[in-house]
Amino acid sequence: MSIINLALNNLQYSLSSSNVIIAEDKRFLSMNIKLFVATKAFVNYKGRILILRESSKYVDGANINKYDVAGGRIKPGQNFKTSLRREIKEETGLKVEIGKPFFVGEWRPVVKGEKWQIVGAFFECFVKSDQIKLSKDHDDFKWINPGEYKKYNLIENLRPAFQEFLGKDEQ
Repeated sequence: MSIINLALNNLQYSLSSSNVIIAEDKRFLSMNIKLFVATKAFVNYKGRILILRESSKYVDGANINKYDVAGGRIKPGQNFKTSLRREIKEETGLKVEIGKPFFVGEWRPVVKGEKWQIVGAFFECFVKSDQIKLSKDHDDFKWINPGEYKKYNLIENLRPAFQEFLGKDEQ
């Protein structure tokens, strides 16, 4: 099964099992919206997951001073794994081994006054080093115990991804 089919199946599963709640807002649907597909990485080093804090220097930033995981939008014609490797390398300097996707989520930021809709596939990735070289888009990083994710100032769309990663329903 291709990654895109698996991602779509996971999205359908997530929607039916209430792991993701997507509400249709008629006002939102009538606006000019840019649609993107993204890949996101739960980079795992010895059981810890890497989170990155968004810098005010990030041109397409909508979550300054909040933590996210590595990843980003897929460039046209690029496949999921190539995109994810590129994003992780650009944002952290790390080389990763990409595992299977475990979650598909959807979020709707407003970026520079534009309404975006992003559908993202989350993958667990593995590294042999914890040495990070941050891009200018981020100004801090942490390796966290995934069970303690609620202690951090994370972007909202990460909460259901962490719950799925941990195999738990949101409390």
